[in-house]
Amino acid sequence: MTSSTKIARISVLTAGMVLLSACASDGSISRTGTGAAVGAVAGAVLGHQVNDDQGRYVGALAGAIAGGAVGKYMDDQQRELEAQLRREQAAEEIQISRLADDTLKLDLSSEVSFDVDSSRINRGFYPSLDKVASVLAEYPHTAVHIVGHTDSTGSDSYNLQLSMQRASSVKRYLTRKGVNEPRTRTDGRGESVPVASNGTADGRSRNRRVEIFLKPIVEGQEAAAYRSPV
Repeated sequence: MTSSTKIARISVLTAGMVLLSACASDGSISRTGTGAAVGAVAGAVLGHQVNDDQGRYVGALAGAIAGGAVGKYMDDQQRELEAQLRREQAAEEIQISRLADDTLKLDLSSEVSFDVDSSRINRGFYPSLDKVASVLAEYPHTAVHIVGHTDSTGSDSYNLQLSMQRASSVKRYLTRKGVNEPRTRTDGRGESVPVASNGTADGRSRNRRVEIFLKPIVEGQEAAAYRSPV
């Protein structure tokens, strides 16, 4: 255990003891309230045991899902996303799919989400992202990976930078709309992961995209949720 991990655990436990002591002193906490407070402290301690690749603590805000409940949790989240984004799916502006490991994947078409060569989100796409954010806020037990991609037009370095900037723009928007920042990760892959031929206009259009991956945070396997899905 690293010294920073020990410090984090001590800080969380100390805060928890202060909370419980204060509640007990005036008799204002019920048995249910005591259980909730203890659960919150325990969840925070567990959450602080997971580090991401930049050394920050993650998971405390998101918590974790018991293994046996993952399938239903992701089923419910998928149904809610599909219901909220019915118009966007019909217009092929956002596509939703389910991967083998229960990860949900949202493909955002750059034709409606960004102007060409720009990382600024189109204002007309705000309502669609608002819907995504509202569902993510209701389902906090998922890590949110946002990955940008481009076509092959332009240099490798330019495309990589643009893809990362677009992913960051989506992250900033979602966090402003209530998605907890510690849940989120961004990445840019430039032109390196095409889904169609860059030899045609239609193929290039399909390759210009932002993907959002929702990985379940499973109890005892929290670190896996924060590993890149691509």
